[in-house]
Amino acid sequence: MKTFTHLLCVLILSIVLFACNNAHFLKEESYRNQVAQDFEQKKQALPHGDLFAIFADSILSVYEREALMFLYAYMPIGDVTDYPGDYYLENVRLSKQTRDEMPWGTEIPDEVFRHFVLPIRVNNENLDDSRRVFYDELKDRVKGLPMKDAILEVNHWCHEKVVYRPSDARTSSPLASVKTAYGRCGEESTFTVAALRAVGIPARQVYTPRWAHTDDNHAWVEAWADGHWYFFGACEPEPVLNLGWFNSPASRGMLMHTKVFGRYNGPEEIMLETPNYTEINVIDNYALTAKAIVTVTDADGQPVADAKVEFKIYNYAEFYTVATKYTDAEGKASLTAGKGDMLVWASRDGQFGYAKISFGKDDVLQLSLNRKEGEAYSLPMDLVPPVEGANIPEVTPEQRAENDRRMAQEDSIRNAYVATMMTEKQAKEWIDKLYGNTLQPEKKEKLVNFLVASRGNHQTLKDFLSAIRKEKDAVSWEEIRAIWILESLSAKDLRDVTLDVLNDHLLTNISDWEKIETDLFKRMYLNPPRIANEMLTPYKKVLREAIEKTVYQSVPDSMKRDPRVLIEWCRKEIKINNELNSQQIPISPMGVWKARVADEKSRDIFFVAAYRSMGWASAAWIDEVTGKVQILNEELAKEDVNFDTAEAAQSRKGMLQATYTPIRSVEDPKYYSHFTLSKFKNGTFQLLNYDEGETDMGDGTTWRNLLKYGRELDEGYYMMVTGTRLASGAVLSNSTFFTIESGKITTVDLVMRESKDQVQVIGNFNSEATYRPVDSTEQRSILQTCGRGYFVVAVLGVGQEPTNHALRDIAALGNDFEQWGRKMVFLFPSEEQYKKFNADEFRGLPSTITYGIDVDDSIRKEIVQAMNLNNSILPVFIIADTFNRVVFVSQGYTIGLGEQLMKVVHGL
Repeated sequence: MKTFTHLLCVLILSIVLFACNNAHFLKEESYRNQVAQDFEQKKQALPHGDLFAIFADSILSVYEREALMFLYAYMPIGDVTDYPGDYYLENVRLSKQTRDEMPWGTEIPDEVFRHFVLPIRVNNENLDDSRRVFYDELKDRVKGLPMKDAILEVNHWCHEKVVYRPSDARTSSPLASVKTAYGRCGEESTFTVAALRAVGIPARQVYTPRWAHTDDNHAWVEAWADGHWYFFGACEPEPVLNLGWFNSPASRGMLMHTKVFGRYNGPEEIMLETPNYTEINVIDNYALTAKAIVTVTDADGQPVADAKVEFKIYNYAEFYTVATKYTDAEGKASLTAGKGDMLVWASRDGQFGYAKISFGKDDVLQLSLNRKEGEAYSLPMDLVPPVEGANIPEVTPEQRAENDRRMAQEDSIRNAYVATMMTEKQAKEWIDKLYGNTLQPEKKEKLVNFLVASRGNHQTLKDFLSAIRKEKDAVSWEEIRAIWILESLSAKDLRDVTLDVLNDHLLTNISDWEKIETDLFKRMYLNPPRIANEMLTPYKKVLREAIEKTVYQSVPDSMKRDPRVLIEWCRKEIKINNELNSQQIPISPMGVWKARVADEKSRDIFFVAAYRSMGWASAAWIDEVTGKVQILNEELAKEDVNFDTAEAAQSRKGMLQATYTPIRSVEDPKYYSHFTLSKFKNGTFQLLNYDEGETDMGDGTTWRNLLKYGRELDEGYYMMVTGTRLASGAVLSNSTFFTIESGKITTVDLVMRESKDQVQVIGNFNSEATYRPVDSTEQRSILQTCGRGYFVVAVLGVGQEPTNHALRDIAALGNDFEQWGRKMVFLFPSEEQYKKFNADEFRGLPSTITYGIDVDDSIRKEIVQAMNLNNSILPVFIIADTFNRVVFVSQGYTIGLGEQLMKVVHGL
């Protein structure tokens, strides 16, 4: 009897195991067949490099095989080439384990789990092991909580790790953000989505590509619980869901979207379907909306099918595409958006047309492709954003107090970690110990700055520098090159670069006589790791050896330095497939080499990497303004690489000069703030990306240093967009179309329109700027003090008549400022100045004032520079908001300042 019972148990266990091993991940047969079809097409499109080897593993269960098939069917090319199959298999197994172990695992519908838990990629970040690491840290913390409480708890954990700070556009991986302890909103939301998915909670990153009422964008998180999607600010814990500082601006949004991995058939409006993702519109979760239908016709009034229809929002002085649709057989395309104004741009076969549409007012729009390249004219346009209508959930005082207590505790946890990073003093001591007196002081200072800037990645830099330190009494040429490599990296690169990347790029061989330290020399011989916004990888040694054996095997020595050889090889051997990399996430150079398939951008990066890897006395790069691949020829002149003709040649150029008549609020228009330039290509205009920070000619690109005296541009058709942002968020724009002819000067008017009635945005001020409150030893940001919205910042000159007048004027209207209720931060140049200040002399000053010290004169300097003020005159007053917009400025002696301030306040 015992034997029979034992055999029965074994049989039942075998049946259960067999059933488990053959359980489908893709349970719906029709969807499973669609994925299988897409997967086979992907395999056929990527026949080289044995990229699908993981599927040869005979121990894969049905579930694992189907989950992997789903991932591989819709991955961008770089995810296939740059990460091994075992990595994805581990993530499939981890996600299943989480679903089995977490109490909400059985509550999540298969479709929701498939698209919002299993996928690893969130944005364009490097992929990492965050799912495993985060699950180990979080599982016990959330396991006993209801699902909505678990979402809130994960966000508290995220706040322990990461806080907001601006950074460049490349997105750090979740683990790199943890190592850094800060990130911009796109990185915070990528990190938080990864954390939620790690514990089996469906999550997605939501973007407003651009706000309509201010020059900025934002990203946050939506998480699924109990059948509904809820939103919140990533790493910004609130007591309840559907609450964040952005509730009000989101109610003025015109479009919020998210990119869903794979083919998705959810309830949301589908905006775009690609071979990698489905873009959905979630604006209805945040704002009042309306739907509009656009009909595109040709010049004869006949409907045009398959026309590209771009819906554009004015932002950063350009018309930025926030949604792309294609017309049906009747020439129609539709969009649901917030109730404000957009520009609709339609194009096909080089012809185009455009018009403004007001959602909520215009249900239909007929658009004719009646514009042609070469027409010269200007077009003024007024654009009005949606009005505010925020829905704020209720929070009790007890909830707010508890949340504040927890956030303070989380700040201390994060700050304890930050304290383990290298300080300037520690870095200086380490560098002094390593180099003694053998290194020049300026180079030592650079290395100190690199170590401090590397944050939690400082050990990587220390290992890199220590390993090549061989001689105690001298600095080797290799060490000088190492400093150059670090110098070439961005601040973000310093925070997440790996040792194998640094060592690989140190291998460049340079003969002794060529050791001349100039920028041109560094570009030609060092050929730094960073090319565009790709993941930094070690490729130089392996790629050089592979190219020598393959590309140059039968090429005569006299031809090996001819760039046309490598250009021709790329043209013939690398198949361009932009659709398979819809998100334009760069494929690594070795990934392109393996697959021999790439999108155009990744092909360009590969060419530059390959050209640099050969160690020739030349240079290759991607031009930051135009995006063109360029090289230096033997005469050290720039040449454009043309993969269609397999040639490199100097482009034909003309000169653009712009005249400008200043308006009262803008003396020298800034690029991205007041104007932009775009070049026509394939029916639409592509932005020229001039530097917004530091240029050779000054602090950022402006009319004066770009166009007043003329600037060379490639010949072609161009558009200049200008705009004056009003305090209401509305824009007075002007678009000018013109042609640049080779060898000729084209002169246009840069027109800044102005309103004599409405409050205008007249400049920028960083609300993250810090000062020291007079009752504290720690610095705080203006944002921390004032919260979201408008505020007043002033730098005072104690005892000076202009300051006394200003303070008395404000005191006289103290009640009005009290009723306004917004914070005012009044700063003193020094502690000594503050001690001389007697507030009793100015009775009636509002209680909304916070007093502080302008540490290192930093805030005054920023205001003076941004607003083109006199460097030595106080007081300075501005009204600004936390979108960094300045709507009022006053400097020096001003009669009736209080009334002027209140007039602007009422205008807001």
